[in-house]
Formats: sequence, C-alpha cells, structure tokens
Amino acid sequence: MNNIKLCPHFEAAFKLLGKRWNGLIIRSLLKGAKRFSDIQEIIPNLSARMLTERFKELEKEGIIARKVYAETPVRIEYELTEKGKDLEKSMDEIQKWAEKWT
Repeated sequence: MNNIKLCPHFEAAFKLLGKRWNGLIIRSLLKGAKRFSDIQEIIPNLSARMLTERFKELEKEGIIARKVYAETPVRIEYELTEKGKDLEKSMDEIQKWAEKWT
C-alpha cells in the first residue's frame, strides 16, 4: 500500500471550505461587503440560524470581518478579510470546474 501523506493544512482548508454554505457565503462576499439580509437573499435556502453560525465560524477563522456602523438603526456588514479575498482565484477555478463537470 502506498504511504501517501496528506498535508494537514490542505485538510484543514477543505474541512472549512467544504462545510455546507461556507463556499457560497464566501463567493457572495467576493464582490464586496454585504448585510445579513443581502446574504439571505443571495442564498435563499440558508436559515438565519445557520447563517449566524457560519458567520461566527468564518469570522473566528479570519475569513470574514464583521463591521458595525454607529448609526441609528445600527448597520452591520460582513466583508472578506485579506485572507478571505485571497480565496478568489481558487473559487474562480472551482467555478470553472463545476461548470464543466457538474
């Protein structure tokens, strides 16, 4: 049997990006900051509870940032960090692959 060593970084990246909804959330933020309701419109089958959970996870991982504006009413936007923006080329390649093979 071949002893193939898998890179733990690669595995961790796929664990995060492969989690349901994460890829779509990241993809929707590539064009700029969005509000919670904007993401819900873009991904209609994603529940508010799950979106909140995914936002917290992606924020903890440094992929997105939550920006609170001191306005009345309070406005909150989510945007990709530099780390998140760095996924754009990879996401574009996955999109091309998906269009060809799925």
